[in-house]
Amino acid sequence: MNPHVQPILSIENLTVRIGPQTILQNVSLEVAPRSIVSVLGSNGVGKTTLMRAISGIYPVASGRIIFDGQDITNKPSHQIVTKGLAQAPEGRQIFFGMSVLENLRLGAGKRPYREFSESLEQMLVLFPRLKERLLQKAGTMSGGEQQMLCVARALMSRPRLLLMDEPSLGLAPKVIRQIFDLTQTIRAGGTAVLLVEQNARAALRVADHAYILDSGTVSLSGPAEQMANDARVRAAYLGGHAA
Repeated sequence: MNPHVQPILSIENLTVRIGPQTILQNVSLEVAPRSIVSVLGSNGVGKTTLMRAISGIYPVASGRIIFDGQDITNKPSHQIVTKGLAQAPEGRQIFFGMSVLENLRLGAGKRPYREFSESLEQMLVLFPRLKERLLQKAGTMSGGEQQMLCVARALMSRPRLLLMDEPSLGLAPKVIRQIFDLTQTIRAGGTAVLLVEQNARAALRVADHAYILDSGTVSLSGPAEQMANDARVRAAYLGGHAA
């Protein structure tokens, strides 16, 4: 990462405990503006806990989370969103009984109607499938369409940083490619992306930088291209072959 660029997100020695169990221990990472950073690791190593701690859902035992120069450690989630950080959570968590439009309205929060209209227009260009489904109940759409709605809903708040938690989960290979291509479009529009993902091959293909999370700690980090060709990463996550 360029030492001359101020990171939009800086996590310093983060420790998170849930009950008596330490889930994350002394985790440090950075996300540069307009970049895609992937956090890789097998199931249960603390990836989702990391995202929820950043978002203010899980309390931080020690360490700091600095976003856009401000300490947001243990701030309430609703305050964090207003600072320009949004999350597309694992499992999508859209409101199935509401229409696509109603879900997008919720994502915009209390923004003025003009800003909501501008954001909605942008989302319907970015996600043309949602335009066709605007008045349809979200729960009746395919898994891929629901994932697109999950991402679009997060982007309605106009974040400077988007957290994406396991966006490929349960999707067909063709849809997975579309979702990961979308991350590059989002980055090109000026929004940084922190991507938590088990699909290491797809994540490294789009990322600028990557971190490996193992048993709650960062075991390896570096430029994504370098990581994709690292023998340890290939053996553990890429089936022994270069990405």
